Amino acid sequence: MTSGQQFATFIGFLINAIPASSRMFDKTAIKRRNFIAGIGSVPLLVNSRDVAMNKRISPEPLSNNESDLLRLGIIGFGARGEALVKTVTKELNIEWHGVSDVYNKRLETGVAIAGTNARGHQNYIDLLDREDIDAVIIATPDHWHAKMAIDAAQRGKHIYLEKCMTRTVDEAVALRDAIRQSGVVFQLGHQGRQRDLNHKAKELIGKGTIGQITLIETTTNRNDSPGGWSNGNEERASPETVDWGLFQGDSSGQSGFSRERYYNWRSYWDYGTGMSGDLFSNEYDAVNSILDLGIPSSAMASGGIYYHHDGREVPDVFQAAFEFPDRRFTLLYSGTLASGIPRGTLFMGRDATLELGRSLTVWADKDSLKYKGRIESAMMDPSTPFIRYDKEQIDVDAISSPTSKYHADRGLVETYSAGKRINTPYLHLAEWLRCIRNGGLTSCNVERGFEEAIVAHMATISFREERKVHWDVQNERII
Repeated sequence: MTSGQQFATFIGFLINAIPASSRMFDKTAIKRRNFIAGIGSVPLLVNSRDVAMNKRISPEPLSNNESDLLRLGIIGFGARGEALVKTVTKELNIEWHGVSDVYNKRLETGVAIAGTNARGHQNYIDLLDREDIDAVIIATPDHWHAKMAIDAAQRGKHIYLEKCMTRTVDEAVALRDAIRQSGVVFQLGHQGRQRDLNHKAKELIGKGTIGQITLIETTTNRNDSPGGWSNGNEERASPETVDWGLFQGDSSGQSGFSRERYYNWRSYWDYGTGMSGDLFSNEYDAVNSILDLGIPSSAMASGGIYYHHDGREVPDVFQAAFEFPDRRFTLLYSGTLASGIPRGTLFMGRDATLELGRSLTVWADKDSLKYKGRIESAMMDPSTPFIRYDKEQIDVDAISSPTSKYHADRGLVETYSAGKRINTPYLHLAEWLRCIRNGGLTSCNVERGFEEAIVAHMATISFREERKVHWDVQNERII
């Protein structure tokens, strides 16, 4: 059988394997044999076996046979910390040895969930000083990220750090340098790097499917109370139960205990990084994992508090433009915390546009030169995607929380691997543990984290100072 016949056979298999309701073309617009003939020179998703088996491109998660037990500690046992502890299961050959939190109720809950080997510490330094802990997960508010991670690195503890990596540019430089010097394994918590659809997008774009990209647009939409960063106000949190000095650190001038600021820290610049560091960072890292963006030359941001008039300092509507002149394209971001309409990420090329959201679709541009002949001969219809990939699709409509729907849309909850749905945080944490045991570089290592932090800070500084900012490569500062 010739390679052309093999290709046609594969396409036939692929077409028949996809339910009619979700196939990548409309039979009334393109006949099957014309589709096969017309798409012969269009780059596809990796190779036929990878597509047919939905094979992951990134490394496999840890097996159950890993011989080296790793002893872990968790710093920050809020909702995210608890979710991560429950994700890192014993089948990964780990034991939880320490929990740290400034709120005694959460500390008690954390020790109970972590298991019989775990001891609790209100001060995280006491946890880091223990010799029976090999690695730590840090899931605290942003203003503690750099300090805690640097302290961990100096003590030789491997680090899994939640995003945004730091709250300031100086912290990002200091943390990156500390990780480089220590040699510990570092992973930033952008689990979207494990998403199958993102790998497929990278493969397609790398093969030239959409032509030269000039514009990328990525978005965030949420429309619920947690999405608006109002996380409750439990009465048990008080000066007697929360170590307010430890929570505050050196970042705030706030003197007395504030239950509002403790629970809703993302709404205040003393503790958080706003929509740029908390939400745009997810979108940027996904695009960075696909295109290897690096740091833009400039950024300009705007926005305001247009809906959530609850005393917050950070905007609830935010947009930013980032220029990459060396790559000859612009990255646009827009987000709102008062609308839940799903919007994906668009990679706009000269010949086609790739849309990445709940599924991956590629649409030929009606004025494409690459596909001109096929469009004119009706082998390709610009109004219908000629590539569609949605095997990862989970039942988003069955998810009640708008914030959870947002996470599902972005592949931050589950992906598809070896014919199974798999939790993406599990894969990301498993990759980190594997690199600790066997060496190698994590997918969201400190160099990628540094890029994420700087890009987020560029947008935040632009917004707060109402000016366009530039990245000084030589001196590693925003000007």
